[in-house]
Amino acid sequence: MQGNRNSKMKNMKKTTKSNLITYGIVIVAFIVMQTLISTGSISSLLEGIMVPLCVYVIMAVSLNLVVGILGELSLGHAGFMCVGAFSSAFFSKCMKDVIENGALRFFLAMLIGIAVAAVFGILIGIPVLRLKGDYLAIVTLAFGEIIKNLVNVLFIGKDSNGFHFSTKDVMALNMQPDGTVIVNGPQGITGTPQDSTFLIGFIMILITLFIVLNLINSRDGRAIMAIRDNRIAAESVGINITKYKLMAFTISAALAGGAGVLYAHNLSTLTANTNNFGYNQSIMILVFVVLGGIGNIRGSIIAAVVLTLLPELLRGLQDYRMLIYAIVLIVMMLFNWAPKAIEWREKHLSFLRRKKEAVK
Repeated sequence: MQGNRNSKMKNMKKTTKSNLITYGIVIVAFIVMQTLISTGSISSLLEGIMVPLCVYVIMAVSLNLVVGILGELSLGHAGFMCVGAFSSAFFSKCMKDVIENGALRFFLAMLIGIAVAAVFGILIGIPVLRLKGDYLAIVTLAFGEIIKNLVNVLFIGKDSNGFHFSTKDVMALNMQPDGTVIVNGPQGITGTPQDSTFLIGFIMILITLFIVLNLINSRDGRAIMAIRDNRIAAESVGINITKYKLMAFTISAALAGGAGVLYAHNLSTLTANTNNFGYNQSIMILVFVVLGGIGNIRGSIIAAVVLTLLPELLRGLQDYRMLIYAIVLIVMMLFNWAPKAIEWREKHLSFLRRKKEAVK
C-alpha cells in the first residue's frame, strides 16, 4: 500500500515537472522575443508573424488533443478555426461603434468565437463519434470545406431595418441607403478591429496549455487515453465512450475557435480561402502534430514554432529556401519516428537519468 502511494507520488512529481518545463519554455521564449521586439533587433516582417505563430501553436496543441490523446484523426481542424474567426469578426464589426472599449469587445468576441466553435464541435461529434473507423476524418474534412465555401457565398448587411441576408450578391440584400455590408461573400469581412497582440497570443497559449495538460492528467484524461489504447477494454470497465470522445473533441474545437478569433483580429480584412481555412491549413497543422510527436504537447509547440519561423528566417536564400525547409521536415520526421533514432534517444536519456541518480 505504501509502495503504491510512493509510486503515485513519484509519477505525480514527474508529470508536474514535465508540465512546468513546458510552461517554462513558453514563458522564456516570450520574454526573449518580446525583448528582441522592444530593442528593434528583429525585422518588422518577423515581428508581424508573432500573432500567427501563437495561432499555429494553439491549433497544434488543440489538434494533438484529438489525434494524440483521443486517438482519432481530424482533417478539418481549420473549419473550427474558420467558424471562430468569422463569428467573432462579425460580432466585433457590428459592435465596433457600440462597445468602444477594445479590451472588453475583444473578450466578448473571444467568448463568442469559442462558444460557436464548441457548438459546431458538439453537432459534428454527437453523430460521428459513436462510429468506429475513420469516419471522423471524412466528416471533418467535409465540414472544413463546406464552412469555407459557405462563407464565400454569404452576404450579410445591416441597416435601420436590421440585418439582411443573401447568397446571391450585395444588391440582393435590398438595404436602405444607410446600410453597410458586413460580410461581403468572397471578399469576406473588412474593417475588423485589430485587437490581437503578441501578449494576448502568449496568454492564450498559456490558457490552452493549462486546459489541455490538466485534462490529460485528470481522471477524464486517463479515461480518454484508455479509450485510445483499447476501446473494448475501456467499454468493459464502464467508461462512457461517446461522452469522453465528445468531451475531448469539443474542447479541441473550442480551442481552435479561440485561435480563429486571435487570427481574425490580427487582420484588417478576413477572407475564407484555401490557404488560411481550407484543407491545406488543416494538413499543415496536422504536420506540426506529427513532426512534434503524436501525443507530445511540448513537441507540437516546438514543431509549430520551428516550421512557422523557418520560411521567414530563410527568406534571404530565395533559391534554396524551400529545399532547406523540406530537408528540415525530413530530419524532424526521422528523429521523431525512425526506430534507430528512438533507440538512440532512449539510450542517452536513460544514461542521463542514471547519471543524475548517481549524483543524488
